[in-house]
Amino acid sequence: MNQGPRQYAELHLHLGGAVLPRILYSYLHKIKHDNLHPDKLELANQYLRRYRTYEQWERRLTKPSKSLSEYLEAHKIIEPLQTVNSVAYMVNRLLRGCYIFENLAYLELRYCPYHRIPKDGTLSQQVSRMADIVMAIHATAAANFREFPIVLAQVLCMDSRLPKEVNQAIVDLAASLPEEVAAVDLAGPDTFYAEQEDDLLLCLKHAKEKRGLKVTCHLYETPNGCIESFLPYLDRIGHGIQIPLQYPKLLPQLARNKVCLEVCPTTYFRTGTLQTYGQLKPIFQSCFDLGVDIAVCTDNSGLHGIRLPLEFERLLTHKVINFHEMELIRANAFRHAFRWPGIINRREEH
Repeated sequence: MNQGPRQYAELHLHLGGAVLPRILYSYLHKIKHDNLHPDKLELANQYLRRYRTYEQWERRLTKPSKSLSEYLEAHKIIEPLQTVNSVAYMVNRLLRGCYIFENLAYLELRYCPYHRIPKDGTLSQQVSRMADIVMAIHATAAANFREFPIVLAQVLCMDSRLPKEVNQAIVDLAASLPEEVAAVDLAGPDTFYAEQEDDLLLCLKHAKEKRGLKVTCHLYETPNGCIESFLPYLDRIGHGIQIPLQYPKLLPQLARNKVCLEVCPTTYFRTGTLQTYGQLKPIFQSCFDLGVDIAVCTDNSGLHGIRLPLEFERLLTHKVINFHEMELIRANAFRHAFRWPGIINRREEH
């Protein structure tokens, strides 16, 4: 299929890490000075007192970490800002940047809706609030499509820190909104995976077998997150780099089941999982050799200060892949997308 002039599909981008720190900091000042979303005024003032300059704010959100768990602490700062009243503002700016600077044709945006709502009331009431966020993002993507023609698909994240009933409610919410939600994911610190394995496995089974959803999962990213029992329920794997590094015997199984790895190079340097691009070379080569598809993704493009074409450029300049392999990987992303319609809305048509 002719996909037009080198357009890209982004399969792994977190809402919490997608918006540039500069936009977030400007948003804090808008809350304070323009009376934008008064319900967030106290939080905005708290952040602005703690981070008195943009440089302090940027350093806090973008600093390298020693572990995945430490890395995820930055999301805890951002998530309370991304409520039903503000996601339209943030998604608009995200789509603008993705269209102008990345030439994205397709974007899967993932997030945990539970982390963006008030926690009072019953679980049923909380689910209703989560649905409001899903609908707000869907409406924003539709309203912006003419100006920024990117197909946006939502992926709702369960979280390893949440109780089973909340994670199951997230799955049920995704299933109840088939037009708005393309899939579910399991995210959060993988240090909780082993102790929560039974409950998390039940949620993955519920999503795949009872609800018939597409499922991806943050798995085999670090040595802590290597849980083989999750694999049968996955259509794709978020990261998965420890499989070619430490568990290569699993690669033929992934190839047979056509499971794609969502590889996010910059993340591994930010979390201390890898130190050099040279360590990425055997990951890609093993997958090429055994027929396991890879999609290159940014994970948290705003916090990393990197866009998808630059991820590819760095892989090329460090000789992790060649140009032929780059085109294969780019095509993989469209082929494994959960909601790609199979057409490109060319720029000249808009």
